Amino acid sequence: MKNSKNEHAYLDLLQYVMNNGTEKGDRTGTGTISHFGAQLRFNLADGFPLLTTKKVHFKSIVYELLWFLSGSTHVGYLQQHNVRIWNEWATAAQTARFNRAEGDLGPIYGHQWRNYGASKKEDGSYAADGVDQITEVIHQIKINPNSRRLIVSGWNPCEAEQVALPPCHTLFQFFVADNKLSCQLYQRSADLFLGVPFNIASYALLTQMVAQVCDLEVGEFIWTGGDCHIYQNHREQVELQLTRSLYTLPTLTLNPNVKDIFAFTYEDISVDGYESHLAIKAPVAV
Repeated sequence: MKNSKNEHAYLDLLQYVMNNGTEKGDRTGTGTISHFGAQLRFNLADGFPLLTTKKVHFKSIVYELLWFLSGSTHVGYLQQHNVRIWNEWATAAQTARFNRAEGDLGPIYGHQWRNYGASKKEDGSYAADGVDQITEVIHQIKINPNSRRLIVSGWNPCEAEQVALPPCHTLFQFFVADNKLSCQLYQRSADLFLGVPFNIASYALLTQMVAQVCDLEVGEFIWTGGDCHIYQNHREQVELQLTRSLYTLPTLTLNPNVKDIFAFTYEDISVDGYESHLAIKAPVAV
């Protein structure tokens, strides 16, 4: 599959922020170069948007998305599969700030997607009386594809301060036209070098999974960023990435027999023909 507009658009945004961003402070104390408001469009028919200018760890993307869809907020599932991307938020020191046991991240993505607005029990856990936004949005896509309310919100202002890291990707909306499913994500805080490549691939994968269970073809994934930033200690790595040539995009393959969004397993999802430059190591801001 070709790789023209897809990855070029992401690289162009990196270059734009490097050249035109504003230097700002941030919660980590590292400092950033930031730009407010940007949009990238990916035609999923052109290939799966997994960056080729640096290797992106697809296994972590898949397991994290399956974890979100399960509704779980404990890192045990990820750790069982050797996925470490949430470990720094799950330490005893981090969770103790919220009177939670080690590994319990509280009302993050999985909770908001599957049990939004749930009431809290006396022991600090949540009752199963919230809104299952994923089930509801898939139901609406099937029965009312022209709806303009095909929305899942990860941002709950009543609970945003109850977690160490409030949701960065805060809202996504589906759109059906010509029997094709598209999705737009709004991301309030966008770490362009480390986080955004994961987010693009994750939501492109989610879009294709939802399309399959709704008997639709895939359209576009549109990524919209709020505070789009490059950490000061990532500048050298970004400059290296911008020198690299593009490879052809891989193809995403899903097990066609899976018709329930919650029935997907890691073995049902694969990318074929993924060729990339080497990964670029960079410090993680926490």
